Amino acid sequence: MKHNFNFYLLTAIAAMYALPALADDTTKAAAPTTLMEAISMGKPMTNFRLRYENVNQDGKAEHSNAWTMRSLIGWQTKPLNNFSVAAQLINVTQFNHDFYDGTPNTFGLTTSTPANKANYPLVVDPDYTGVNQLFVEWTGVPDTKVRLGRQSVKLDNVRFVGNVEFRQIMQVFDGVAIENKSVPNVELYAAHFEGLRRITSEYFSKGSVEIAHATWKYSLTENLTGYGYLQDMAKNGFNATTTNATTFGGTTLSDNSTQTFGLRADGAHKVNDSWKALYTAEYAKQDNYRGGNSVIDAHYWRLGGGAGLGNWSARLDREVLSSNNGLYGFQTPLATGHLFQGLGDSFLTTPKDGIEDTFVTLNGKVLNVQLSAEYHWLNSDHNFTATGSLPNSSHYGKELDLVAGYSYDKNWSGKVEFFSFKEDELYGTATTSRKRDKDNFLVTLMYTF
Repeated sequence: MKHNFNFYLLTAIAAMYALPALADDTTKAAAPTTLMEAISMGKPMTNFRLRYENVNQDGKAEHSNAWTMRSLIGWQTKPLNNFSVAAQLINVTQFNHDFYDGTPNTFGLTTSTPANKANYPLVVDPDYTGVNQLFVEWTGVPDTKVRLGRQSVKLDNVRFVGNVEFRQIMQVFDGVAIENKSVPNVELYAAHFEGLRRITSEYFSKGSVEIAHATWKYSLTENLTGYGYLQDMAKNGFNATTTNATTFGGTTLSDNSTQTFGLRADGAHKVNDSWKALYTAEYAKQDNYRGGNSVIDAHYWRLGGGAGLGNWSARLDREVLSSNNGLYGFQTPLATGHLFQGLGDSFLTTPKDGIEDTFVTLNGKVLNVQLSAEYHWLNSDHNFTATGSLPNSSHYGKELDLVAGYSYDKNWSGKVEFFSFKEDELYGTATTSRKRDKDNFLVTLMYTF
């Protein structure tokens, strides 16, 4: 399929030069007429991100001190005959080796952790060079974009589909996507993907992902969204097989194919010139799909709200990823999981006993410094027997997340982050399944063209 996909992509690029222009006369005046003009009038897709990350985790004798640089270098042409081409390369370079980047044991895919890395906490930023994005975009139909190739995808709050931009290697998808805005205040999105590259640099191409997504913007700051995500990728999970997954970690299923359908209402409703009301209400159901294991049967819901005043806001939310009686927990393998259940990434996969996450969020701005603080109470949806404790335990732990970001100008920006997870009851019996105490400290500097 990979060779066929490349053939289709190259064919589409060639077609850009062969088709006649479909734009009207007013569009032609501002549009390029030659390939060189299309290239010179295009836009950069280039930035450089230097990061220092320190991780101190209980049970690890060493602290991880990771110095890494991500370089994205790319360009998207201006549309010529309604076609544009985008190409972006990625390089992630490690400046030191005082950390464990997960290869080849990330998320339990194997058991061969290098002996010299066993005492270091995980920082999933391996050395990597490759194609980050490469796509053709066609805009020959009004209010419509068709994108064919490798692309970054972010939907809604990236709870179900995202590009995991926090890590140095982004998640990207191979396939075709269509976006339509021809109906006023309505955005339609549909996609068929046959491959994806994860943040570990691993590539999945066995199976497919289908996406249907519709959003109605009933005000400038409020919307209602319905979605369906069909993932026919048996091995797409952090612990995909029963061989290496522990009793409590991951799904322990040989086939993780799922179908998820949901509805989301989200927005900020203006109360007066000073105040706004914030709210989110969402529900989704997840079942097995095309051979997925029969225990895949769970639901998701989130309900929360708060208030905003000027540059400040505060809110309280509750998010539940349910458990099917301790057999399976609701999974979101295509999401930007970093943004949920605490920024410290202790719950990138949902334990079999599910998650109930109650959290408060405070956002504000002081002297052009964007501030954010979040505190999570993390419990299970299904009671478990904790190690060394009585049955019917439910407390995973608590997490505090603090972030300060500053944009010097349109090119330079920086961020300082601190995440601290504290374990409550000892979940599971194996050392790999525990959610241990962990502190992360990060400093990031970014230059964007």
